[in-house]
Amino acid sequence: MTFFACTFVTVLVALIFITFVFYTAYPVLKSEGLSFITGKTWSYSDNVYGVRLFLAGTLVMTGLTLVLAVPLSIFTAIFLSEFAPRSVASTMRPMIELLVGIPSVVYGIFGLFVLAPIFRDHLNPLISGALGFIPFFYDSSPQLGIGLLLASTILTVMILPTITAFSEDAISSVPNDYKEASYALGATHWETISKVILPAASAGIIAAVILGMMRAMGETMAIVMLLGNSFNIPSSIFDTGYAMTSKILNDAGFYIEQATPRSALFGIAAVLFTMEMVFVAIARKLGGRI
Repeated sequence: MTFFACTFVTVLVALIFITFVFYTAYPVLKSEGLSFITGKTWSYSDNVYGVRLFLAGTLVMTGLTLVLAVPLSIFTAIFLSEFAPRSVASTMRPMIELLVGIPSVVYGIFGLFVLAPIFRDHLNPLISGALGFIPFFYDSSPQLGIGLLLASTILTVMILPTITAFSEDAISSVPNDYKEASYALGATHWETISKVILPAASAGIIAAVILGMMRAMGETMAIVMLLGNSFNIPSSIFDTGYAMTSKILNDAGFYIEQATPRSALFGIAAVLFTMEMVFVAIARKLGGRI
């Protein structure tokens, strides 16, 4: 009975939270309709609200973060589970997990005061000079250090422990019989990893990636400090942008007491929450457990 009560309370809290978000957002979602998603105008004075710019900023930033984080995290998980001696793995694993405990604002400060000058003076010119003929790698504002690349780099560090830990668990859970059968057939260690272990652990790895993606999409403070908060859709990895969570944080203190603006800000939260629920459903459909 105690276990059921605890479970019931947990589910009830989740339902109350979901109901509150969508109930508060409903007036603007009803009045704006689909244009709340497709519109690019956000005006409190005219009561016109569209989240396309914020949605695009969030998706582009999350996509670049995954491009950077997924290979690094999975290769780290492979090393810890398959190659690292036990003493090395037991030392490195807590150091990686420690990254989870660093506050978001500390990541933001580190990115703003340490990495931004390095990106502005060295990394951005290097990438733009080598690959600038491709529009996505052209830096049109070389005086800036902040932007999509810097924000995604910090997010990569923030979600790396999540993807690494869950991927390592998925890889370690593959039965030894699979490995021994692969070795018996003459496969090398790497062939066993790439053709047996990773496919067998793919459901868990997908779940890990989706968890990391949800963390990146929901991050706020570091993104407010590093993405630039400019009303445009990034067309280059060096461009600034505006994420959905940043809009909520920046405007909540000024407009949360007004009914329609409050509903609009909760509308952003509802859209973000819906996206994350869809991704959780996809992960569970593919066999992962979140």
